[in-house]
Amino acid sequence: MKKIIPIIALMLCISCNTEKARQKVDEFRLAQHKTEINTVLDAWHKAAADAKFDDYFSKMTDDAIFIGTDASENWKNAAFKNFSKPYFDKGKAWSFTALERNVFLSEYGDIAWFDELLNTQMELCRGSGVVKKVGDTWKIQHYVLSIAIPNDNVKEVVALKKQYDSIIKSKL
Repeated sequence: MKKIIPIIALMLCISCNTEKARQKVDEFRLAQHKTEINTVLDAWHKAAADAKFDDYFSKMTDDAIFIGTDASENWKNAAFKNFSKPYFDKGKAWSFTALERNVFLSEYGDIAWFDELLNTQMELCRGSGVVKKVGDTWKIQHYVLSIAIPNDNVKEVVALKKQYDSIIKSKL
């Protein structure tokens, strides 16, 4: 019993210190975080449009995931860099401009998720993702890009991709 009491006391101290270190963020700070996140996302899209490879990937975490519009595109950061490099080397990767964006933050202000409607060379697309605070900087940890298809056109799109999808499904 004498050995258990110091261990319990230590656990309580650690627990209290962890809670103090992870305090909830006030409304002003949450608004500031949203502005910072919007700035990072806009700069990330601009870096692609300007073919600035290092700037683009500096906005992502080392373990980031990028999920593209093709069913085969579920890229870990290193593989996504290899895939993307030839596009950046040609002088223009892709051009996405946010038409609208919603950003939501955790109560502690260290993780956020977002969705955005994008104007792209593929017409309207949707992007969504997760950003996290790394030191003093927001970085993209997970991003999903999808092509926006009007509900009235879904049947035609399904017919166009049916053969390709069956190949992908057979591999899975």
